Amino acid sequence: MNKWLILIVCSFLTITAQGSENCFLATENGKIIKQEGECTKRHSPFSTFKIPLAVMGFDAKILKTPLEPELAFTPELRQQLGDLFQPNKYPIMKFHEKVQTPTSWMQYSVIWYSQEITKHLGKDNFIAYINKFSYGNKDVSGTPGKNNGLSHAWLGSSLQISPIEQVEFLEKLSKNELPASKNAQQNTIQIIKQEKIWDDWQLFGKTGGSYQTGWFVGWIEKGDRRIIFAQYIEADNLPISAGRIAKEIVKDNLISLIT
Repeated sequence: MNKWLILIVCSFLTITAQGSENCFLATENGKIIKQEGECTKRHSPFSTFKIPLAVMGFDAKILKTPLEPELAFTPELRQQLGDLFQPNKYPIMKFHEKVQTPTSWMQYSVIWYSQEITKHLGKDNFIAYINKFSYGNKDVSGTPGKNNGLSHAWLGSSLQISPIEQVEFLEKLSKNELPASKNAQQNTIQIIKQEKIWDDWQLFGKTGGSYQTGWFVGWIEKGDRRIIFAQYIEADNLPISAGRIAKEIVKDNLISLIT
């Protein structure tokens, strides 16, 4: 067993032992087909918020195509990020200093690209989209006293969403039924497309979280079947990001649903 698998197995054991806030939820044709844990409690969406943010960006024409616009990392952006930019702690952030497209933004979970989108949206449009999407608790006020809702609301701050609400949002997106243009939704679906997994099922999704909390949300599809899912985990002292672990848990849980 390689190092990666050892870490995952150890993490599974930690998560299973703790477990109080964990949830796995899967639906098919609008019906719950598997539910484990507490799935109604809201949590910060962290980087899973890039999915609705992509829809907003494409709908508002801030994002043009999956490869446009290209944006460069600048010293001003580095200063703006502050403690959010920690490439030594989060090695994937080393990719954040490169020129980014909507596709690479989603792939490498680039915080500053998200903040550029919300900056161009502006506060009023941002709030309007959140309300139209009925996203979680719809609170984008940010950290009390810091006036940072436009740049930080989804990063362990005021905006919260439950696994059930994640699934409801994704159900609409997967069917192009959000209150946004069809093109915006299809472009978003394209940039969250991931690898094929068990028995040639196509995976779509996004991780999010920290070293203590993690999400993996999305869906799998094959032929005329589509299974929407949300996984949320909490655990202490994880050796890798909780989002990566959540993704592996999802893939393991999905086996029983497609065989």
